[in-house]
Amino acid sequence: MSVSISKQISMMELSQTVMGRNQCVYPTLLHDGEELILVDTGYPGQLPLIEQEMVSLGYSVNNISRIILTHQDLDHIGNLPGLREASPHAEIISDPIEQPYIQGDKLLIRITPESIVKSLASLPAEVPDQMKQAFKLTLENPPKAPVDRTVVNKETLPYGGGITVVETPGHTPGHISLYHEASKTLIAGDALVVANGELLGPSPIHTLDMKKAIDSLKQLDHYDINCVICYHGGIYKGEANQRITEIINQFEQ
Repeated sequence: MSVSISKQISMMELSQTVMGRNQCVYPTLLHDGEELILVDTGYPGQLPLIEQEMVSLGYSVNNISRIILTHQDLDHIGNLPGLREASPHAEIISDPIEQPYIQGDKLLIRITPESIVKSLASLPAEVPDQMKQAFKLTLENPPKAPVDRTVVNKETLPYGGGITVVETPGHTPGHISLYHEASKTLIAGDALVVANGELLGPSPIHTLDMKKAIDSLKQLDHYDINCVICYHGGIYKGEANQRITEIINQFEQ
């Protein structure tokens, strides 16, 4: 179910059972009457859910003018080819470090022969062999599409009322977050997570460089944040800046 943060930002909820597990992520949609910007694209196979969510908000995937990717992970680029086909003129935007991975010029950092074996072994026993093979094929041949534009730290994009790029490396080397000043909303990607309504730091299990990820959070003090949209966990509202400072202090103790 989509949630409107302001007249220019909506958070979409994509939830479905994949390989015996419930997968739920929260892409963001920014809209200003002229531009329709999607931030991240869900797990492979979730395109129908994106279409449903957008219809509920009064839009179509064909209306997407730009797709911003916070980073290269499979759950963020999963429907990129399908969205590019549905809206061929949509500009795809990422950090330059993430660009070659998203385009398929380099293998996704987390996908190695060892990680593929581990992922397949972790699937529930009841998952049919045919589905396991399809999953293996997806891991070996992840979605990809050309990146049309790269962005840099503190660059302001004039979409959705204006959004500022915030480089937040650590989860991946070129991870970015976005700050929407008009609504004081941080689109955090995987730089932060929400669990049981509480804002938490990046997951150590899924973060490539934890020290860098925590250091990245320190620059968020420059932004007045009332709302955080986390790709995993959804919305956090409250004293976000204070909570982020607490997270930094907890990790540095």
